[in-house]
Amino acid sequence: MGRRPNLILVCSLSLSLCLYPYFTCAQLSPHHYSKICPNLEKIVREAVRKKFHQTFVTAPATIRLFFHDCFVHGCDASILVASTKNNKAEKDHPDNLSLAGDGFDTVIKAKAAVDAVPQCRNKVSCADILALATREAVVLAGGPFYVVELGRYDGLESKASSVNGRLPRPDFNLNQLNSLFASNGLTQTEMIALSGAHTLGFSHCSRFANRIYHYSRKMPVDPTLDARYAADLRSMCPRNVDPRIAITMDPATPQAFDHQYYKNLQQGKGLFTSDQVLFTDPRSRPAVNAFASSAHTFQQNFIAAITKLGRVGIKNARNGNIRTDCSVLHR
Repeated sequence: MGRRPNLILVCSLSLSLCLYPYFTCAQLSPHHYSKICPNLEKIVREAVRKKFHQTFVTAPATIRLFFHDCFVHGCDASILVASTKNNKAEKDHPDNLSLAGDGFDTVIKAKAAVDAVPQCRNKVSCADILALATREAVVLAGGPFYVVELGRYDGLESKASSVNGRLPRPDFNLNQLNSLFASNGLTQTEMIALSGAHTLGFSHCSRFANRIYHYSRKMPVDPTLDARYAADLRSMCPRNVDPRIAITMDPATPQAFDHQYYKNLQQGKGLFTSDQVLFTDPRSRPAVNAFASSAHTFQQNFIAAITKLGRVGIKNARNGNIRTDCSVLHR
């Protein structure tokens, strides 16, 4: 008989994690702004809600922005910095060019709403505003509410060169995914839970074209793809398709933050190789099955994982500051 798979456990999220080398979060607390800006969460919530009602893209764009920020030198809002003539910033790296503008606009609008309150003006970091906006985006799309730890400072640099090799690619296998997430102190189960955010959002056809046209010399279509789904993808993404065309990541419930993503994987409907491999690889399949069978199990694991992600590489008063403009570095 094969070895019994490890049980999926959701541990209490104590700040003892801060002793882990990837985390420097002793300063984080849900109550960080209770006296500085007591209505902060309500202010951000209303700003994100208003933006969300203008366009649903607000939700997936903001969540993805948070992930891309945290994976490059930590959750420090460096992804929000605009390039200058002397510095090409993270957002202009090729791996970040597909980040939807609505994510950036969400943070800009939330920051403006916060700064409109005199007591709060220039007292709240862009990194914390992004973390709060991400939670609101999850909730507005139907996902779980969770407590956001606060107290991050904004980073002092943002360089496109820093992005190299720090973000997952759509063709990654399980070993590559595990290695990248482990470099940020995240486990395989946490990686699988965070991948569930692919229940929302869109992808350009070029990101998965190899799976439907050029998988191998003898087999143009990836055999792990459901045949009908592959045909649908070829129909939506014909050869030489307009590169601006994007399709939904979740073909079943594209506008709901739910656990359908994992059911899709069971059916061979993971859009990226890095999605489908979570089911095809026997090491990660038990977690996919567990999340597919229980929305509650997925939600609790997602909350644990995104909270831990929010602790990665945070800055403090010694190596960060609070930007008055999220797009401009201040030293």
